[in-house]
Amino acid sequence: MLKEKDILGLYPLSKEEIEEILETGLEMKRALRAGEKSLGTLKNKTVVTLFYENSTRTRCSFELAAKYLGAHVVDLGVATSSVQKGETLVDTGKTLDAMRADYMVIRHSAGGAPRLLAKTVQAHVINAGDGMNEHPSQALLDMLTMKEKFRSFRGLKVAILGDIRHSRVAKSNLYGLKKLGAEVTMFAPATLLPTGLADMGATVCASREEAVKDADVVMGLRIQLERQKAGNFPSLGEYAKYYGANEELLRHAKPGALIMHPGPVNRGVELTSALIDGESSRIEDQVLSGVAVRMAMLSLLA
Repeated sequence: MLKEKDILGLYPLSKEEIEEILETGLEMKRALRAGEKSLGTLKNKTVVTLFYENSTRTRCSFELAAKYLGAHVVDLGVATSSVQKGETLVDTGKTLDAMRADYMVIRHSAGGAPRLLAKTVQAHVINAGDGMNEHPSQALLDMLTMKEKFRSFRGLKVAILGDIRHSRVAKSNLYGLKKLGAEVTMFAPATLLPTGLADMGATVCASREEAVKDADVVMGLRIQLERQKAGNFPSLGEYAKYYGANEELLRHAKPGALIMHPGPVNRGVELTSALIDGESSRIEDQVLSGVAVRMAMLSLLA
């Protein structure tokens, strides 16, 4: 079982806790493929989603996960809530706690917001992405997709390309993959590389060819235009030419290397359409993994 009442990131989780979530996620994924969508694990429980940032995949995935487990789901429409009247996150949390909400799933533009909420409320809090800090459920679904293919992470090489500086997905994947024994290589324009990656366990490469050499998985990251200032790269066309992943680049990876992306994909920029729609692509499978791993997170916290 998980040690804490909340899931705020992969950095605080132990190797054993991550493995338990992934194993449970595999069970949930098998159930979903078998058409089992009324498990009842969270019967009479209430899950509230608080998305202070726009989201389609993550919010819908959490809502479906909760409903498949039998929970009541309430979406706090932030745009029409008392937040617009100046209510603080702490006060919002206390109000929902008083209503006996069992879970709060939060996405926020400020790093650390889920931790603040978790310290305030008795409900289980799950971080659905906070600022440029972490996105634990996305990393877990990525890892679940890899686990289903490779079974073990020991010796696995995962290449991550793209806007690493602004990516909470990259950070969470790095934390989780390293704990389970994988090698993580990273490449991006110098303006999109944060400092300290090597200290976190990543191998920062001088070229994209070096990063993907003999890789089992090649993961593209979305350019986070909403989080960065102009001037980090000349144009989308030049980014695609010099930093994106294409069929020629994949010749340096292992044959049949998995192609992954957290979505939404900027087609022809981070990945070519041939890679996105190719046989090795697991981008759509990542979506199913997302529902399964979030079901696992909710059920294990219960």
